[in-house]
Amino acid sequence: MHEDLGNYRKVYDKEQLLESNVPENPLELFRKWFYEIEHSGSTDEPNAMTVATKGLDGFPKSRVVLLKRFTAEGFVFYTNYESEKGKAIAADPRLCLSFFWPHMERQIIIKGIAEKLAENLSDGYFESRPEGSKLGAIVSPQSEVISSRETLEEELRSLEEKYHGREIPRPPYWGGFLVRPQSMEFWQGRPNRLHDRIRYELKEDYNWKRERLAP
Repeated sequence: MHEDLGNYRKVYDKEQLLESNVPENPLELFRKWFYEIEHSGSTDEPNAMTVATKGLDGFPKSRVVLLKRFTAEGFVFYTNYESEKGKAIAADPRLCLSFFWPHMERQIIIKGIAEKLAENLSDGYFESRPEGSKLGAIVSPQSEVISSRETLEEELRSLEEKYHGREIPRPPYWGGFLVRPQSMEFWQGRPNRLHDRIRYELKEDYNWKRERLAP
């Protein structure tokens, strides 16, 4: 099978990204872009992001997860700590987050260091989840080989009976990661492939250095 995609073309001409209109702190620019995407109504899940890690087998691996909070400290998502992703982060906490919002012709690439979220914060978020999501987190041995889907569904039914009318506790192997950014690159599509790329890098004094990159 051979499919030539060389004729796929798109003109990028919606916005521009200039040094004169960006803040000194990249988290402020992230907040601005995120809410512009959210308010545009153009994306079903504007908080969907790709998380790339270095696996225990030495290969990089990317997957899409949902950003659940962002603050002045960084970006928070939740997962099973014993999953392939969780084990990879435990072994090497350096990772990359990326957002792609095609409607606004924008991309953000974030390099950062992940750390486990405080347990009380993971507890608080877990309590806010729907009952089905709580039970799903308990029943799934994420990334492990299983015999069949039916096995999962049977175990879920057992847990539904066990916790009927009772509080569902957060399992100790499930919780959040906070990613503290070290570098944030903002990409805005422009005509003739002369895209705007502005990169922020965190310096030793915790101020941000801002640079323009060639497209």
